[in-house]
This record gives sequence, structure tokens and C-alpha cells, in this order.
Amino acid sequence: MNALTRTASAYWASSIGKKLVVAITGIVLVLFLAGHMTGNLLLFAGREAFNDYAQFLHHSLHGAGIWIARLGLLAALFLHIAATIALTRQNRAARQPYEYNNTIQASKSSRIMIWTGLTILFFVIYHLMHYTIHAGNSYETYVDPAYLAETGESRHDAWKMVIDGFRVWYVSIFYIISMTVLCSHLGHGVASIFQTLGFNSKKSRPFIERFSWGYTAVIWLGFVSIPVAILIFRYGY
Repeated sequence: MNALTRTASAYWASSIGKKLVVAITGIVLVLFLAGHMTGNLLLFAGREAFNDYAQFLHHSLHGAGIWIARLGLLAALFLHIAATIALTRQNRAARQPYEYNNTIQASKSSRIMIWTGLTILFFVIYHLMHYTIHAGNSYETYVDPAYLAETGESRHDAWKMVIDGFRVWYVSIFYIISMTVLCSHLGHGVASIFQTLGFNSKKSRPFIERFSWGYTAVIWLGFVSIPVAILIFRYGY
């Protein structure tokens, strides 16, 4: 165990080790965003489809599956943040900023990284409190009426809860702003994953950048479409 601990410590101490941690956890988080967005878009398929999806998530592995996923994602997020901060401090000390080779000046998103990072962190905390801990709303008040009438059993009406949440205009605005901030990170982050893993060359760079921002645009549109549809077009009213 001591040898393993020393190896892990030495790996973490190296710049390459921390970059790989950032890249691998970044892949986990990027894939999670795609899956989470796909699931959220089931809201437009109607109450039954969305509540079936929510029920599946909460009952997978007898209820343990969603908590395994949550803890895994929180661990990935923690490692991603910790490795990024450690890299930033290390590179500042060495006066070698961790950035693309073809970048001459820092982008606006990197200049305000601390503020966008704090915004995302606050958003994650709020999102967990709102839809996981159910702070500010009663979990018991949301019962799927169609499922109750059909089966005689009650289940959580996640569809209605999401719609009621985004009916509050400042919640929707904060969500849209937070997703915009997150995607400003994502556009650069996806490209940096390819760079860290050695796929970023002069020939492939234009394609990677287009793919990164294209993927980011899809993620942004997918997530933002939900509060916009509820708040502006009154979907689900």
C-alpha cells in the first residue's frame, strides 16, 4: 500500500499526471453532460416518458445506481477542479501558462476563469439542492396523476416539478446564464482533452476546434431549450 501511495503521489506531483487527471475526468463530465441533456429533453416527450425516465434512474440497482453515479460524478468533479488548480499554481510558479501552443493572448473566458468557476460551483450546489435534496419544495406534493389512476400506485411527478421550477423567471434566467458560463468552459475544455491525449496537431486542430464548439453548441441549445420553452412559450402550462 505504501508503494502504491508513493506511486500515486509521484504521479500527481508531475505535470503530466495532473494533465491526464484533468483530461480523463473531463471526458467523464463531458459524456455526463450529453447523457444528462438527452434525458432532460424527454421532458418534451410528455409527462409519462419523462417520469418513466426519472423512475428508471431512481430505481436502478434497487435505488443504489443513482447514488453511485452521483458520487462518481462528484469525485470526478472534485479531481478535475483540484488538478486544474494544482496545474495553474504549478505553471504560474514556473511562469509557463497551461494553454494551447497557438494561443498568444488569453481568451476572455480564461481571464475571468475564477468568476465563471464560482458561478458554476454555485449553480451545481443550487441544482442539487433544488432537484436532489428538494429544498424549497415538497417532494410529496408531486404525484403523477396518470400513473396513479392507471396503477393505483403513486410515483414522483418529476415532469411537473421541473416545469414548476422553471416557471419562476429568475430561476430560468440563472439557469440559462449558468449553462452559458459552463459552455464557455466546455468549448475550450473539449479541445484541450484532445490536446492532452496527443490528438491535436496542426492538421487536425481546425477540425478539433470546430467539433469542440459544435458539441458545445448542441449542449447549450439542448439544456437552454427547456427553460426557454417553459418560460417564454409556456410549455406544460
